[in-house]
Order: sequence, then C-alpha cells, then structure tokens
Amino acid sequence: MTEQLTILLALLILCGCKTPEARKPISVKTGSFIDASVERNKQLNAKEQASIQKIMALKKDNNYIASESGFWYYYNTKTDIDTLKTPNFGDIINYNYNIKDLNGVLIYSKEDIKTKTYAMDKEELFTGLREGLKLMKTGETVTFLFPSQKAYGYYGDQNKIGSNRPLICEVTVNSITQNQSK
Repeated sequence: MTEQLTILLALLILCGCKTPEARKPISVKTGSFIDASVERNKQLNAKEQASIQKIMALKKDNNYIASESGFWYYYNTKTDIDTLKTPNFGDIINYNYNIKDLNGVLIYSKEDIKTKTYAMDKEELFTGLREGLKLMKTGETVTFLFPSQKAYGYYGDQNKIGSNRPLICEVTVNSITQNQSK
C-alpha cells in the first residue's frame, strides 16, 4: 500500500508541476475598422483630387504648380528679386489671406481674418498654410488649393468650415522679418 501511495504522490506532483498554458482570447479582433477607415479616406482623397483637377482644367490660364506637400498653387503676383528670401524657422511673417470653398464662395474674407503675424514653425497654423508660407517671398500673392487633409481636416474650424472641406486660400505676404537669434 505504501508503494501505491508513493506512486500516486509522485504522479500528483508531476501533474501539479505542469507549466501554465496561455488562455485563448474570447473574441478575435481584426483591423476591419482601420481598413474601412483607410478605404473611406482613399475615396475622400480621390474625390477631392478630382474636384481640384476639374478647377485647374477650367482655369488653364493659371500656371498651377504641384507642391511636394500635396497641394496646388499659382502666383497672382510673383517677385523675381533674388535678394528676397523665403522664410526660415523662427522668421516673423506678416500676411493677409482669405478662405473660399472650391466653388469660389467666400467663407472668410481678408477683413474677417485681419492681418496676421506668424513665427514660422513656432506657432499653430493649419498645415497647408504653414507649408505654403514657406514658399513665398515678401510682396507675393499666391492662391493655394488645399485638399481637406492640408486644410482643417476632419474637425473643420468649429465655426464656418465643416468636416473634410477642401479650400482655396489667396495669401499675400506683406513682410518677412529674419529671426535675429540665428
């Protein structure tokens, strides 16, 4: 009997020292929400690109330039003076602009927005305008066509600009003051 008891105890010890097994998840989540979101954004982007291309086709006399950042622009007034420079980090830019929808309907006029002063890359500004200002010199006026992701994106401006609205902005740079702390 002691022999049987010893064998039984040995079996219980061996079975009790088994390594823990990982539990299987109750539900398996896939990337379906993310996949659907990516697909919606691709469709939205394609629709906006088509709208912008249509505008550019109708106004062929404007010499549209595609930026590396994903928007288009043309010069209303271009300065060819080589001594004038585009702004760098920390430079102070004094500018005016207006905002229209793709149909040309004015959303905010230059008077509504007033003259702005912006420290390059040190303050908040919507992506397209920040990148557009980097292309400009003092005295230039440029019209930008921004897809919604370069404008106010999904949230809009919480006022007159709604969700996912591509915009047209006419921007005039009045002055650029070089950063003195370089």
